[in-house]
Amino acid sequence: MRVALLLIGFGHVGRRFVHLLDALKPVLDARGIEPVVVGIATGRHGAIFEGAGLDATQIAHQAAGGQMVGPSSTSQSAHDLIAQLGSLSAEVRVVVETTTLDVRFGEPAISHVRAGLAAGAHVISANKGPVAHAYHALTSEAAAAGRRFLFEGAVMDGIPIFNLVRETMPGVRVLGFRGVINSTTNHILTAMEHGEPFDAALARMQAEGIAEADPSLDVDGWDAAAKVSALANVWMDARMTPQDVRREGISAGDASRVSAAVAQGRRVKLVGRAARTSSGIVTSVGLETLDVSDPLGGLEGQANALEIDTDILGRVVITQRDGGLEKTAYALFADLVTVAAETTSEVVFRGVR
Repeated sequence: MRVALLLIGFGHVGRRFVHLLDALKPVLDARGIEPVVVGIATGRHGAIFEGAGLDATQIAHQAAGGQMVGPSSTSQSAHDLIAQLGSLSAEVRVVVETTTLDVRFGEPAISHVRAGLAAGAHVISANKGPVAHAYHALTSEAAAAGRRFLFEGAVMDGIPIFNLVRETMPGVRVLGFRGVINSTTNHILTAMEHGEPFDAALARMQAEGIAEADPSLDVDGWDAAAKVSALANVWMDARMTPQDVRREGISAGDASRVSAAVAQGRRVKLVGRAARTSSGIVTSVGLETLDVSDPLGGLEGQANALEIDTDILGRVVITQRDGGLEKTAYALFADLVTVAAETTSEVVFRGVR
């Protein structure tokens, strides 16, 4: 099965996704999946489209060095490339959306998702903006188009938290959740426990590509608020945005609180929460002092964890000890395999082959 891929956004995650397609080619071959990157749209290095396929790995190396995405790069927009994708006769067409989060409105990612679905493509994304701002509308549009909108990489990198509830907990009602869901802030808080300055720990996250050059989304709690919003929308049928989440970030001024907690054998964590109450779903992101025996209190460095409170299964904890960009890229890979598998099942069911 030939799967035509259009990559919108080609930063760290998009380039790692391309390399994973090569590294995991035997897995794809065994499932009869032939992914072909036909287009790449970037914010700063131009755009390129070739229906017959591109050498995406070579382009990834060029983009990592700051070059244009290809020798025939143009100033076409992402929407121009989506229209070209829609005209292809490939068995499966997929838009891979990895642009930078816009925490205020979720754009242009939301528009990219809508355009992809309207063009007859499935959409997979690591961008939490569309889920945090427009989950219900986009899933309805995907259903109407007979396409999938998947976003496993939007929270906790490659850990399948959305699939965990959707696929393995039929009939279970999520009552609430709490979690450490931002790698940068957990790394900084852990470093501060050992006396490292806030700025030095943050600079290391920026050097590794985990935190952006402008780290305000992480340290001001906006990234965590977007993830809380996304989780509440998907798991609890909420209708909220990151702006609806009560929010607190971290700063160098928290060093004394971190030190005091350590002296008591406890730890400070930035925790995102949601809970059903008589007045509706209440959400927050804020600093909490936890016991080291707490599933969240024991997290080190870039580790993340979510505790899901359910009506039937009680509290379920899923922990990611080792986060990172490659894990987020893997979530895109997993979503791609899901789309291809479902398409194959539909074809067989209809008796086409």
